[in-house]
Order: sequence, then structure tokens, then C-alpha cells
Amino acid sequence: MLAAMPPTPPSPPEAGEPRIRDRGDACPGALRLHAAADGPLARLRLPAGRLTSRQLDVLAAAAEDLGDGSLSVTSRGNAELRGLRDGCGARLAALLADAGLLPSPTHERVRNIVASPASGLDGLGHADVQLWARALDAALCAEPRAAALSGRFLFVLDDGRGDVTGLGGDVTLIAAPGGAALLTAGARTFRLPAADAVPAALACALAFLDAAEAAGTGAWRPRELPAGHLPEWAGALARAGIAAEPVPSSSPPPALPPAPGPLGGHALHVLAPLGRLTAAQLRALGGGAAEVRLTPWRGVVVVGPSPDLLPALAAHGLITDPAAPGTGVTACTGTPGCAKSLADVRADAARAPGGPLPVHYSGCERRCGHPHGLRIEVTARDSDTYLLDGAPVPRSALAEAVAAARQRPMESR
Repeated sequence: MLAAMPPTPPSPPEAGEPRIRDRGDACPGALRLHAAADGPLARLRLPAGRLTSRQLDVLAAAAEDLGDGSLSVTSRGNAELRGLRDGCGARLAALLADAGLLPSPTHERVRNIVASPASGLDGLGHADVQLWARALDAALCAEPRAAALSGRFLFVLDDGRGDVTGLGGDVTLIAAPGGAALLTAGARTFRLPAADAVPAALACALAFLDAAEAAGTGAWRPRELPAGHLPEWAGALARAGIAAEPVPSSSPPPALPPAPGPLGGHALHVLAPLGRLTAAQLRALGGGAAEVRLTPWRGVVVVGPSPDLLPALAAHGLITDPAAPGTGVTACTGTPGCAKSLADVRADAARAPGGPLPVHYSGCERRCGHPHGLRIEVTARDSDTYLLDGAPVPRSALAEAVAAARQRPMESR
């Protein structure tokens, strides 16, 4: 049986941290639980957000039996179980392993892979990067050295539509026309055969580990390395036998996330209200689906559902209408689940009015879980005052102020 690691104390935010660290990466995982104010927290890495119907059932049961009854979707398309019972770590680990959610106990925190969620479903994009994600996950788990990567190190795989390129990947792969791929690592971009995309991504991750070890600063991500210790990206690719051509840095124009509703001819996209899925919603998502893919937008792509599933999901409280008020609204845990939060931001976020611009509610200046790209920032300054894009707003006037902000033209921001 897999043994659970003891809870770790909360880790400070990345913003403002020193470049020289005297401690290891305390990012939570499925085996290394985080001691949150509402109980232990487990974070499950789900490459490309992919889950089978059986795995959904297992997570629903785990949420009910061991946690607070819900599952949180993160801004990387991973999942969190919160409010776990003390001492349940070994039981949780056994459930996850039996469901195939822990293919490598030593690598479980480094399987951070985001891929275009609609890839292979709607006819867009230049390659099915969901297949790349599975191959990269297998390659990571098979490489012993990869276990040394930080739990924050991120691989981003975009099929060319531009929906995930802006998520701040440490190694980014973009499918290009003609069976090619663009790889960006640090400030360098290379063009290479799509068949070499996965080994190239792994080679760059290992090159970062070499550079981080030589620097000795405890860097978790390439952007934290000192200027004199940058990885030899081109040399690493050459040593891996990959013919990579340096090219100017470029990426496709950023694309908006798919709207809630039908996606292609054989898939649906729905949003989880404030990124939380109840056990009943998890089971409803698995009904009749070949698989689901959790998205970085706190949504779920349901692959191969029966035609009448969309109304059934709406009846379970999931967001299926692009005009619904909860569309584009996200929030951190807030009080009482987080000891650092200054307000019950989820209660205030639940009253957020509709609008085209995304909005994120944060309980403190760390802004945990905020989405990437264009958004409205609502941050608690104390229990009665918020900062809306930096300007103070009384809590009593917050809904009206957010409504006005969400209606502004995007180009005005």
C-alpha cells in the first residue's frame, strides 16, 4: 500500500520570494498533504485534466467519505480534495492508486501538463496534443531524474489555437502546420518535427535541472535562475538527437476559452460554479461519457456524451449557458478554509453579476488560483473592503462596481 506523507505547513507565495531558497518545494500533492485551515488538502495532478468515468466515481466517493463532499478544479486543470479527515492519507492513496491516478508515487507532484482541452474534438488545431500529453506523462514517470522537478514546474501543450499558450508554461509546445512543433523554453524558441515534441520537452526539463543544480539557489522554475546559469537549451536538444532550428519567439494569437455548451459534434463544455464540483455533479459528468477533461478555466469538457446530457448537467447546477452570471467568475478558497484570507470571498463571488470580462476574487494579496490573461482583480483588504483593480470599494457596493467593470470594453483595460 502507498504510504501518505505527513501534512506540510502552508508555503509562502511565489511573489516576492528570495531567489536563494534554503528549503525544499512544499507544494502539496496526493501523497504530501497540505495543512489548510479547513483540514488536510490533497492536490491531484491530472495531465491534460483527463479522467475516466470510473475515476470520476472514485473521486466522488473520496470527496464524500474522506473530504468535504466536493472537488476543486485548479487553474492548471488539476483537482483538489479539501477538508480531508485527519489520518486518511493512506486510505486516500490506496483509492487513488487503485483508480490509476498514481502511476508513479515518486513523480506524482511533477505531472503538471496542461493541454488544449478541445484538441482532437472540434477540428481546430494542427495536432491532437492530448496524445502528446499522455506520451509526455509516460516519459516523465519513466525518467528518474524528473522526480526532482518542482511541483510548480509546468508543461503547456497548445494545438495551435492559442487557448493555453498564455498560461505561463516553463516548457511550451505549440503544434504548427506541416507536422512541425514550436518549443519555447526560457527566452528561446525552436522549430522541430512534431514527432520529437515530447522527447524535446523532457530534454529541456532535464536541462533546467542541470542548470538549477549548478546555480545552487534552489530555483523551482527557469525564470528564477540567475543570469549566469541559464540552461543550454540548444545543446540539450542536440544531445537528445533532436534536430531543432532556433527561430524568433512567437505564439498564436491568444484565443478565448470555449463557451459553455456543445463543443464539436461529440463533446460538451460546462463550467463548475466557482471551480467546485460536488460528488453528485462528478457522477453526473461521468454518466454516458467516454472521458472528461478538467480545464484551466475551472470547467469540464465531456467527451462522447449522450445528446440529452447538457440539460441534465444544467439541472445539477453546472453552468451550461454562456450568459449565466457565474461564467468567468473564479475565487480562491477564502475564509474559513484559508487562515490567510481576510474575507469570505466565495460568498461575495457567488453574487457576482454577469459580464464578458473574467473576474477573480482573492482573500488576500497572494491572489491564489488567479486565472492567467485579461481579468478583473477583486482582492479583500479587510472583511468590509475590497480592492477592485487596486481601487478600494466597500463590500456593500462591490456587486455594483464589479458589474460596471465587467461591462467595460476589453481594449480599455
